[in-house]
Amino acid sequence: MRLRSSEPYWLEKNGIINSYPSLRKNVKTDILIVGGGITGSLIAHQCIDDGYETVLIDKREIAHGSTSATTAMLQYEIDVPLKDLIGKIGVDAAVANYRACADSIDQLGKISETVTSTCGFQKKESLYFAAYKKDIKGLMREFEARKENGFAVEWLTPELIKNKFNMHHTFGGILSAQGASIDAFRLAHDILAYNFKKGLEIYDKTTIATINYQKKGVEVALKNGCEIQARKLIFCNGFESTEIINEQFVNLISTFAMVGERQPDSSRKIEHTLFWNTADPYIYLRTTEDGRLLIGGEDEAYTNPEQRNASIGDKAKKLEKYLKKILPEYDFVNDFAWAGTFGETKDGLPYIGPHKAFPSTYFVLGFGGNGITFSVIGMEIISCLLKGKPHTLAPYYRFER
Repeated sequence: MRLRSSEPYWLEKNGIINSYPSLRKNVKTDILIVGGGITGSLIAHQCIDDGYETVLIDKREIAHGSTSATTAMLQYEIDVPLKDLIGKIGVDAAVANYRACADSIDQLGKISETVTSTCGFQKKESLYFAAYKKDIKGLMREFEARKENGFAVEWLTPELIKNKFNMHHTFGGILSAQGASIDAFRLAHDILAYNFKKGLEIYDKTTIATINYQKKGVEVALKNGCEIQARKLIFCNGFESTEIINEQFVNLISTFAMVGERQPDSSRKIEHTLFWNTADPYIYLRTTEDGRLLIGGEDEAYTNPEQRNASIGDKAKKLEKYLKKILPEYDFVNDFAWAGTFGETKDGLPYIGPHKAFPSTYFVLGFGGNGITFSVIGMEIISCLLKGKPHTLAPYYRFER
């Protein structure tokens, strides 16, 4: 399954950062991580920190899957609003999940500092605004739910939004203090390079043929005939897990994005804020570290790469039309446009932990708009699981929940 199309801005911007060899020998290790994107890099960082011998493999070049296509808007807001999540899993659990996502943003900033990353981690506000007048009532309820549960939020009227951001055609919104943006492609590479120096073994262009799952470990046969023996296997391969797990546990969605030419002067009023709206599917936008505006959305059900890729041109035109509506004075010139695929779960929460059909194996699948922050939470959960300790959020991320 191809997770992206065209050449996302992050690949063009960064080029080849680090390259690693394919695995051409037999290996025995404590932990085998499958997936070399931002999730795999974070889990590897935790495993190395916990003192495990760790091997990471990817069938592509490192971070060339969905990590290269993500817009990397770091928000604590889950795709399912807090008020709705409370109805699904209760107040305490819903608030705990939102709080964990908020905390993970700061934790990711600390990780970025630790590995001396040049990913441009930047704390930002986040504005969740009403796309239509009919959305105001529900958005106000969401605002009250967050405020009642201690989240730093402020209600902005359409007039305040226009004055603060020069943004038109909104109907009010929730301004949250907690948010950030990064270059996830760069961060994944920087995390892996840091841990490579500490003993992490990294192999790209390494494809699995078969896996023998046993209670005391796994035996992985590669297509080139080499073998890997590991006490524990951790899948961090996102949407491609749907090709491994038989049951339907996630819906695959195609999303589209584009980034404009550098316009640092035009970006001044919006450069410290993330934006997303209440439309279904929602539109989201942010600026990049080098003064570009990135906008995405126009999501639709995933069918196949060919049909998805053929839609990029039309989707980019629709995104640009909407951008002109809300930011009419912004001089946007499309520079890159691409598509990606993400997963949508029924409760907006990830799948992190074991699966009964796969002994000695864990999954870290941070689906939804919070994939990166969920992966940070996954670091702590996986650390606990490997040590045989419980984690308070693990029950909400289990399979067959």
